[in-house]
Amino acid sequence: MRKRTFLASVATAAALALTPVAALADGHSEKYNLLPGKPFEGTKLNILSVVTPQFDGLMLRDAEFTELTGIETEWTFIPFGSLQEKINAEGIAANGTFDVVNYLDSWGPPNAHWLTRIDDLMARDGISMDRYPAAFARSAQFEGETLGFPLRAHPQLMFYRKDLIPEPPQTWEDVVRIGKELQETNPDISPLALYYNNDGNRQNLFIWINFLWAAGADIFNEDGTAAWASPEGLQATKDYIALHTEHGVTNPNSLAFVEQDARQSFMQGNSAMIPVWWWAYSGFYNPDSSTLTKDQVGFVGMPSYQGTTKTYAISMPFSISSYSENQDAAWEFLKWLSNPEMDKANAVEREVGGKTIVNNVVTHISSLQDEAVNAANDGIQAAAWDSLQQSDIMPQIPEWPEVGDILSAAIAEAAAGGDVEELMTAAAERADKVLRRAGRIE
Repeated sequence: MRKRTFLASVATAAALALTPVAALADGHSEKYNLLPGKPFEGTKLNILSVVTPQFDGLMLRDAEFTELTGIETEWTFIPFGSLQEKINAEGIAANGTFDVVNYLDSWGPPNAHWLTRIDDLMARDGISMDRYPAAFARSAQFEGETLGFPLRAHPQLMFYRKDLIPEPPQTWEDVVRIGKELQETNPDISPLALYYNNDGNRQNLFIWINFLWAAGADIFNEDGTAAWASPEGLQATKDYIALHTEHGVTNPNSLAFVEQDARQSFMQGNSAMIPVWWWAYSGFYNPDSSTLTKDQVGFVGMPSYQGTTKTYAISMPFSISSYSENQDAAWEFLKWLSNPEMDKANAVEREVGGKTIVNNVVTHISSLQDEAVNAANDGIQAAAWDSLQQSDIMPQIPEWPEVGDILSAAIAEAAAGGDVEELMTAAAERADKVLRRAGRIE
């Protein structure tokens, strides 16, 4: 079945790639470079997406897509905590239930065998991944090929209580200093909400990797072996863990916290600082979810470590399933869904189809630098653009989920009081066994 589906996919892509470029350029629809004449009218696409207001806003606009193309859409929204299991099940079933799927970037490599490459289609239709920040673009690619578009993507920012912290932290040393001052002046509020829990989604690596990269260390060496147990990597990890075990400036529940718990702690006024994805901003002052007002919430770039700032960026691309029988129509949908006009409108307009949508997530460089987008969102895109200048992504290899789980477990044990050097060295040895078994190292 997989072979037949793959061959059909290749044949479709080849046929489209052979369509004369000049004819396409002359005949495309006026909007979004869609094909003329509604060639896929009557097709129905099934889209699998994570639950988020950003994608609610896109879904509520898709009547325009149907009007332009005659293609109908059916969206299925899945909470993030259940999405990875759903994506894995789709790959195993190989039945094309969903034509377009949404996933976390680090899940792309292990599922790349059933995600359609779109480089030839982009070249045909004049679309370049250069419209995205470099880290976002890389997050939707695997082994030099493009799997989809990073339509939901996040830089990291440090959010803080403006009413409690007059000068936001610029370094992690500042975080510790401010934290200790807050413990004296506001003992009922924890200085910093972190998330050390080994949750299965490797969230406790998200801040740790800032320390690792800034120290000049990395996850893998050039020969593919684990690199985090180097002297620089071990010291960086010790300093990350020390925020909780030595300095005591983290929320005491940080060992049990996942990212959502840390965000709740900040929103409920129980923690004064939180390093987290930029999308969380609107929720931090939403009266339906937070006790804070907008005037109390500030944001800055991520703190530096040892004089260097290098941050982790993440994305959730949309890709076409190679098992889909509607790949041509799905490509039209991706073109419409990913266009820069949509990106901007979805971050500026606050009501779509009679529903309130509050979303600050954009992924195009043009939107990040757009004055109207920044004006509508308190300048958070400009702060994000600065953060993205020195951002990178998790390793894009099929073995990363298994290796990342090993790392995540070690970080959780270290935060609970375990020996950092022993745990991280043992994790490196276990990871090398995984990579050797996979043939990535000798």
